[in-house]
Amino acid sequence: MKCVACSTVVCAFLALVTSPAMAVDISLNIGDKAPEFTVQDDMGSDWKSSDHFGKKIVVVYFYPADMTGGCTKQACGFRDDMSKLQDMGVEVVGVSGDTVRNHQLFKKAHDLNFTLLADPQGTVANAFGVPFTAGEKSVKAVIDGKEETLTRGGTSKRWTFVVGPNGKIAYKNEQVKAAEDSQTIAGVVNKLKKSS
Repeated sequence: MKCVACSTVVCAFLALVTSPAMAVDISLNIGDKAPEFTVQDDMGSDWKSSDHFGKKIVVVYFYPADMTGGCTKQACGFRDDMSKLQDMGVEVVGVSGDTVRNHQLFKKAHDLNFTLLADPQGTVANAFGVPFTAGEKSVKAVIDGKEETLTRGGTSKRWTFVVGPNGKIAYKNEQVKAAEDSQTIAGVVNKLKKSS
């Protein structure tokens, strides 16, 4: 005899875990190996984590959307501290559900001097265990005197990771203060370098 209640529960569970709005339940912690992935960067080229992780210190910061208030403060903080971070041997990459084009407009509008990764399906967010909500959202912005509509495929939470030179997670922050993130990271990297 078929158990209707059990099959209903199983069907409901399968619908949830295969829904594009639900991230796979992965929890990366300090000491775990950083995930491998390939996505497009803001130039439309493939960015392979294997070309970066395990070779230097890499900051991977997830943010909700290009051209929004907190995200702009966070990006401009990294921009302004980039020289100091590069002197410490750090590479910074920002990740959001925005498209390559959105990233190009965002970089142009704020003179950003680091790589942005396009993650409209939440592939990278899911690999790091960052909550990601699928579904198109739009932001309107005036860039070079022209109104632009930036539509993204999904929205991730604001989390920041540091991948150490050994390719493992050295730092994870789920409670990021956007305007202070770059300064916090500089302190984290200082401690990391002193302890290695």
